[in-house]
Amino acid sequence: MDRWEVINAVQRMQNYMEENIHRPITMGDLARASGYSQWHSARIFKEYTGKSPFEYLRSLRLTKAARILRDEKPKIIDVALDFVFDSHEGFTRAFFKEFGVSPKKYSNNPEPVKYFMPYRIRDYYLTLQKGERKMHEEKKPGTVFVQVVERPRRKALLKRGKKATHYFDYCEEVGCDVWGILSSIKEAMYEPAGMWLPENLVVPGTSTYVQGVEVPVDYAGAIPEGFDVIELPACTMMVFQGEPYEDDKFGEAIGELRVLIKKYNPEIYGFEWADEEAPRIQLEPQGFRGYIEARPVRPVNKK
Repeated sequence: MDRWEVINAVQRMQNYMEENIHRPITMGDLARASGYSQWHSARIFKEYTGKSPFEYLRSLRLTKAARILRDEKPKIIDVALDFVFDSHEGFTRAFFKEFGVSPKKYSNNPEPVKYFMPYRIRDYYLTLQKGERKMHEEKKPGTVFVQVVERPRRKALLKRGKKATHYFDYCEEVGCDVWGILSSIKEAMYEPAGMWLPENLVVPGTSTYVQGVEVPVDYAGAIPEGFDVIELPACTMMVFQGEPYEDDKFGEAIGELRVLIKKYNPEIYGFEWADEEAPRIQLEPQGFRGYIEARPVRPVNKK
């Protein structure tokens, strides 16, 4: 059986779950989406995602429910029924098993938990196929939007690696589930990001590349185990945003934008690079908006 046929079948099951998250889903539904028998669909789904279809679906629903409880303060029973749980009690048991806290307690005091952040299986295997070298392959970039933004004094809640200098190294050292915890931080000022730390913020024996989220300078919330909180001064960031791209082209999109940043002269806007003043950041690649990186700058002659 062709490997990509199987990968695409698993992707179709993932898509079906996302599109029907608020409806009852049976193994027969997933089998029809995949194009294989129920038994074979269940087998290949677990083989490629590490979870059975219904373990995956439950974690997906509970994470989406947790976001609503964190942000909207609804009735617990309404959320339970909306995500196809039969009762308040059943939802509470499943929620506690997933996150180690009851939905009521989490809604009242949403401390960091590990959200389930599934990857699109097709994108994952395309990344493995192309490899890190392909992602940095030099190509002529398309249209790029550049803007300068001011970041206030703030803190960063982050998890360090050991020697990582980029995403793939970091995942090997730390794992790929840090994003789930970062995404649960209610006080986040911006979305989670990969960060290249300046030398003065690197703890000896740890990595220059980390993953983290920026929070207000007065953040006093819980700090997940293994995470650090550091203070970041106010700074100016030059943000580069590439063109939207098809999901399976994200490696090329990253490589193209990095070529431009490497060659870009910020002095045309009256700035110079200031990499020692703040982390350089990358946002999660999302095709609909284009790949985004930001690099610190300062006005020319201001040091």
